[in-house]
Amino acid sequence: MRVPSLTLAAAGAALIAPALPAPATAVPPAVPPAAREESAVRDGAAAPGTGAARRDGGTRSGGAVRDGRATGRAARDGRAGRAEDAVTAARLLARAGTCTRVSRGRYRTDAGRPATVPVCGTRDAVFWKADLDVDCDGRPTAHCNRRTDPVFAAATAVLGSDGRRLNAETLPYIVVPAPSRRWDHRASGVRGGSVAAVVYRDRVRYAVVGDTGPRDLIGEASYATARALGIPPDPRTGGASSGVTYIVFRDSRIPAVEDRAAAMAEGERLARRFLTHP
Repeated sequence: MRVPSLTLAAAGAALIAPALPAPATAVPPAVPPAAREESAVRDGAAAPGTGAARRDGGTRSGGAVRDGRATGRAARDGRAGRAEDAVTAARLLARAGTCTRVSRGRYRTDAGRPATVPVCGTRDAVFWKADLDVDCDGRPTAHCNRRTDPVFAAATAVLGSDGRRLNAETLPYIVVPAPSRRWDHRASGVRGGSVAAVVYRDRVRYAVVGDTGPRDLIGEASYATARALGIPPDPRTGGASSGVTYIVFRDSRIPAVEDRAAAMAEGERLARRFLTHP
């Protein structure tokens, strides 16, 4: 169940020498045809009747095969390297499988439910596993407005680089709990515009921190985030009841919070670091 998000101050507001004649040489004695043929066979030359072009072609063909094998190996090695370095949902979930808690207590996923969700951390990121309630707050749009969302608020805690409210329908963002004794996200290097990876089933999508919510609840993201993850984005009936992992990269930021391409590029770079650092 969603409750209105809290509005804080804008966070962050966020490469010739000339040819000389060849020296004269003695003309070699004639070699009998049989000897030439024997020599050709010995030297691995073409059988009688084939020309130099044929011999050269055979040599090039053998080289091409060898080179092709080498190229194939290089391609396979390249694919293996890319696969090994790829940021996948499975790898991120495995990395977030161990929790070193950074929050003093735990959060509820919805009002009235038990507090079961800790905020965990590494030196590169903080993360939690919760549900996903759909946040439609910010600029009114066709799918995010007072008619479609009973708890709609025409404001977000973070503003765009142009000073305008964020657009939940088009911008993937997540919501973090307002600072409290339980956890102050600012102390963990998390602020408005920080970059996050959100994982649901086999999907990884990148977002920014765009809003704040109640001090005791966790597990909320924008309409655009839900839709990108394949989660029903309707603010009344959509969302996911569990199985969503939020990974926010410490001290990260992009110049313009609404720049989706920058968030994706920076998110993938930071996700790789998260996967490789202890």
